[in-house]
This record gives sequence, C-alpha cells and structure tokens, in this order.
Amino acid sequence: MKTRKTPPQRGGTILGFIAGLLVGLAVALVVAVYVTKVPVPLVDRGVQRPPSADAVEAERNRQWNPNAALSSRPSAPAAAPAPAPTPTPALPGTPLPPASDQDPIGQLIEQRTAGSPGGVASVEAPPLVDPFIYYVQVGAFRNGDEAEAQRARLAMLGFEAGVSEREQAGRPVFRVRLGPFQRKIDAEVMEQRVQGQGFETALVRVQR
Repeated sequence: MKTRKTPPQRGGTILGFIAGLLVGLAVALVVAVYVTKVPVPLVDRGVQRPPSADAVEAERNRQWNPNAALSSRPSAPAAAPAPAPTPTPALPGTPLPPASDQDPIGQLIEQRTAGSPGGVASVEAPPLVDPFIYYVQVGAFRNGDEAEAQRARLAMLGFEAGVSEREQAGRPVFRVRLGPFQRKIDAEVMEQRVQGQGFETALVRVQR
C-alpha cells in the first residue's frame, strides 16, 4: 500500500516573507533616523551668512601673517635710513686738520732720508785697519857681503829685496827682507812665491 506525501503549506512561506520585510523596514527606519540626526560636515544648515561676513573675512586674510607663530616678538617696522651728514664748509683762512691715515712706513723712510744728500741715506762702515805691517825675511847674516849676495840672487829672480842692519847680542846682524806689506794676505802670497824658488823664508810682523 503506497503512502501519499502531504504538500508543504504555503501559509508558512508567506509569513516568513512578511516577517523579513518588516525587519528590513525597521532597519531602514533606524538608519534614516540616525542619518538625519548626525550633522553633515562642511554644511551649515539653518545658518545664513550676513552680507558683511565676506568683507570681514577678506580683511582678516589680508592682515594674516603665516610666520607670526614662529616669532615670539612682533615684527618691528623697518627703520628709515639715516640722512647723510652735511659737510660743514671750511672758513677762509682756517688750517686744514692733519690727515689721520698717514703712512707710518713712508714717514720712517722720510725721516731716515731727511738730511742725506740725494735723498738716500748711505752709511759706510769704517775700514778695518791692521795694526801691523808685514815683511818676508829671506835670511839674516853676520856679514854684510853675504846679505848683499842674497839680495842679488833675489833680484835676478825678479824679487826686490832690501838689507837692514840691526844689533843683536852686541853684534851686528844684516837682514834681507821683502816688503813692507800692508796686508797679511799679500805677505803670505809673496812668501809662497819665494819659497817656490828654493829659499827659506820667515813671515815677520812689525807694530805700526
């Protein structure tokens, strides 16, 4: 024996649809109420700007200083440049004041050169004078003839010598010398030349 299936009832479906519709309407109503109570940004509802508000706002923006917050003190107006001093004309016959920017080096040079001929100060150091004169002695003899013979030999070689006599230990001594020489260097040069010819010499200095 077959069992007959009972078809679902349509009443339950309709009730569910109606209930969902009511819930949706309630949610939409709540959302609409919330939106109407919250103020919309950037919209000033119900407030009208007076006609002079735009002019006041423009004046405020013109005087606004964007750097006012960076400075603790108010900006002072720029000071006007001071006028240049007017030079006082000098009276006739009034001496001019001395210049303050004189050259000290030029003054020193002028002081040094003042009184010297030609404007140039020349200081010459005194020459050093040797307190001695020098001779190159080429032998000392007890006999005058021997001294003359020595002088003759020197003359043959181009050396001009002289013979001087002096008493030594109670006996006369004859000296053959070349000179005098005012400088020691000249006497030393002559001594070298005479020694080069085979003579024995001695450098003698005498007080002036």
